[in-house]
Amino acid sequence: MKRAAIETTLAAVFICCLGLTALAGVPVSGNLWDPLVDRLAADGFERRKVAYLFSSPDLEFQPEIMARKMNVLLNTRLTAREPGPQPEPQVMERYLNPLLIAGAYAFYREHRADLTVIHEKFGVPGDVLTALMLLESRLGMTVGDYNAFTILASMALAGDFELIRDRIERRDVPRETLDWLVRRTREKGDWAYDELKALIRYARANGQDPLTIRSSVYGAIGLCQFMPSSAEHYGRDGSGDGRVDLFETRDALYSMANFVAEHGWKDSMTEAQKLKVIYRYNHSESYALTVLAVADRIAKTRELFGG
Repeated sequence: MKRAAIETTLAAVFICCLGLTALAGVPVSGNLWDPLVDRLAADGFERRKVAYLFSSPDLEFQPEIMARKMNVLLNTRLTAREPGPQPEPQVMERYLNPLLIAGAYAFYREHRADLTVIHEKFGVPGDVLTALMLLESRLGMTVGDYNAFTILASMALAGDFELIRDRIERRDVPRETLDWLVRRTREKGDWAYDELKALIRYARANGQDPLTIRSSVYGAIGLCQFMPSSAEHYGRDGSGDGRVDLFETRDALYSMANFVAEHGWKDSMTEAQKLKVIYRYNHSESYALTVLAVADRIAKTRELFGG
């Protein structure tokens, strides 16, 4: 047999073997997501179902998500060490725009019956819940254009700093700070992994496909922008259909009220105490100040127009 013919025959046999291997379901090479599949399986998730999720052709590793987060944390850490006074937290004036307040007032009136029941049940006033909804999702109109599963899986995998090292923007990082950055990246990866587990459990408990849930840039879901672990713990079925769908207004409002109530809200609190409660929703003093300022504007608008 001529040499060319032999090479052609061997190539055909090789390709055939690859085809048989693929048909038998044996991967030719390792999968990028294998560490997460193994980790989830070790934590009690059914390997077959988890492997199916990670086999989605739409799932793509996006290291820039973790890199963006770590660049923000790094810059904040380095800036905080610079001499000079740090800026005081301020109300975010853009949320006091008369048009936004008018929209918030209209939202309150539309859901006034539910908000009244919620106030009686949880002790959290509708003005505060409406203000939270305004800041979190523009009254339910902006819930994020990202994919929660992709976000959290990418961050969980990128807990390995080497996967994002070349995406760190600052090059003047002292060794001590670099060690801190590696440690914080690992911690953020573990956090994202826990949130990924919560997302899978939350989706399956509510008959949803975890691969299709929209989220914010870091994985917060629903009108109330809960992380999946908060959805699991604080989520409440306000509509009575047996599901906790945070993309449904009534469920979102009940869940938000439950969160705020469990963190200690009382109408009789001082302003400082209320700020501490709202701070737990989003760890920003400016955010907390803004929520209470918006709630106050809504309350005054209701008094003005009798509703």
